[in-house]
Amino acid sequence: MNPEQLRHSIKTKWLAYYENNRHWISRLAVWVNYQGKRRPSAGFILGTLSVLEPQLSYVLPVIVDLSNDPDRLILALGLNFNPDEELAKLDNQALDSQEVRYLPPKSFVSNRAEEHRETAAAKQQPPTPSA
Repeated sequence: MNPEQLRHSIKTKWLAYYENNRHWISRLAVWVNYQGKRRPSAGFILGTLSVLEPQLSYVLPVIVDLSNDPDRLILALGLNFNPDEELAKLDNQALDSQEVRYLPPKSFVSNRAEEHRETAAAKQQPPTPSA
């Protein structure tokens, strides 16, 4: 898994976990402001992700050798964001991307129904005996 795939996987799993558990995470005393972003503490996020993403357990020891600052690790993983705001942004994008579908005109629907009835009636008529 390349670094971008890992970041995407981690972000997706973190947001899904947060969304499913926000009712209690939002009340924990783990919230910090880091570089203007309100989010759970780096330790809380990293601990959660170490369970959610198995690939992270292979990468974290190397990353920690490069920097032992958990907030910098969160930055490097692309997770320095407010999860509530990120989820709201994703919801808005999903709503914007939904395609509007229109029903066909009534005459089209009724013509298709008439064709269907005529075909069904033709199939039900017994064949005429030939003389």
